[in-house]
Amino acid sequence: MPPDHDNGANPALPLSGRIGNGPSDLLREEVLDPQFHHEAANLLPYYIAVEQALVAEYLRLGLVTDTQAAELDRLLGAVTREELLAERQASMSDIAFTLERHVEAQLSEPVPAWHVDRSRNDLQACAQLMYGRARLADGAGTLLDLGQAAHRLAGRYTEDPMPGYTHLQAAQIITPGFYLAALLEQVLHTARRLLSTYDGIDACPLGAGAMSGQELAWDRDRLARLLGFGRVQPLALTSIAYRGWTLETTAEFGIFGVALSRFATDLMTWGSSAYGYLDLPDELSGISSAMPQKKNFPILERIRGRSAHLASCHTDAVLGQRNTAFSNSVEVSKEAAAQLPYAFDSFESVLRLTTAVLEHARFDTERMAAACEEEFLGGFALANALTLREGVSWRRAQVIAGRYIVAAMAAGRTPTQTDPALLKQVAADLDTDLAAPEEVLNGIFDVRQALRTPQSAGSAHPDAVATVLDAQRDELERLSGEWAARARLAHGAGGEA
Repeated sequence: MPPDHDNGANPALPLSGRIGNGPSDLLREEVLDPQFHHEAANLLPYYIAVEQALVAEYLRLGLVTDTQAAELDRLLGAVTREELLAERQASMSDIAFTLERHVEAQLSEPVPAWHVDRSRNDLQACAQLMYGRARLADGAGTLLDLGQAAHRLAGRYTEDPMPGYTHLQAAQIITPGFYLAALLEQVLHTARRLLSTYDGIDACPLGAGAMSGQELAWDRDRLARLLGFGRVQPLALTSIAYRGWTLETTAEFGIFGVALSRFATDLMTWGSSAYGYLDLPDELSGISSAMPQKKNFPILERIRGRSAHLASCHTDAVLGQRNTAFSNSVEVSKEAAAQLPYAFDSFESVLRLTTAVLEHARFDTERMAAACEEEFLGGFALANALTLREGVSWRRAQVIAGRYIVAAMAAGRTPTQTDPALLKQVAADLDTDLAAPEEVLNGIFDVRQALRTPQSAGSAHPDAVATVLDAQRDELERLSGEWAARARLAHGAGGEA
């Protein structure tokens, strides 16, 4: 039972002498209660952690006793979301006020100095940033899970030829492994950029007060260490006014979403009945309500569609902050960040969906190889051979190669049915004499040979892909270690240094 004496938690005592009445029903219903539910669900652990760090500072400053500090710390650690929700109406539906009054009501004796020299501004900024860091670390972990799935799938398909497309036309021979290595490279790039974002925003705003600093000699470095931050935000105004971290984070999500939508488009295309290169198990597939012959892949449509939310969340954050004063305001701290939880949720959701696709995808290697054999995908190699073996100028070689392919198609020949005489005649029509057309055509349109023709690093040659995948595996391991270290701090493994 709460004690009988007045310890500052008397519900009859107003929170401010400036206004006499609490919020209207309209404000509670439309603004304050929804905000309270959001903060109780997402930010409460961080509010409590901040309050406990401040208690440690009050003790260091000699403003509370050991006994008082221990009681405050214990009561703060015992607070539940349900208790605060039940008590919010008496504290203007504000989570900071409700938390303060809830703890004060449980104290065995008053602690007058608790909350002296304090402001909600840096308290809220710190709790929000702690939430953002933790969600960012979680999202990065899910991103790296996707990277691991891409690496495993790529490693299984480095030797299997498929057509690569430019301008939606079959162009050159690649492999699924080569393609998936490109997806993995985007994952690694994003993981590195998010790591830089995390380190850039890892600055504790606590101790900034309302905007200009605090009167007591708070040890802000110590507060930062207690809360697992890498450093202190050096300027008080920046601490409470800056919400650029929401812009930076959602910008990276949006950029990755754009890239992911492009990869999803290719997978959707390859999974279509027109191509038939990609298949997914029944549990990741859908059906038509009217056409029983169809097997649909709506999960790929979800991935591509959901990736758009990442860009829209960034746009919302940008417009919410644009043209606002560089100071603390509800518009910036609350409204401009309203879609942030949805941005984190959408980011992790689209990553999990894509990971599931990569973990269960199967490529039809025979169909892909057959598609390669139907196309004259050695045209580039033929032009190269005409230049390097016969000394034909490059542009003329391009013309000869193109005309040979057109003539071969008109004659009903397949790519592997080479015709040295036809090539010699096409060249002669362009006043070019070929000494050994049969050698020029030897293996040019052989699919397996064409896959191993490229010699440059980073090519589709299986050995080159394997080299890239080895380096990517090492980078995945390095980034996983970096992110694991940050996740430990972001999820409360800070402490006195």
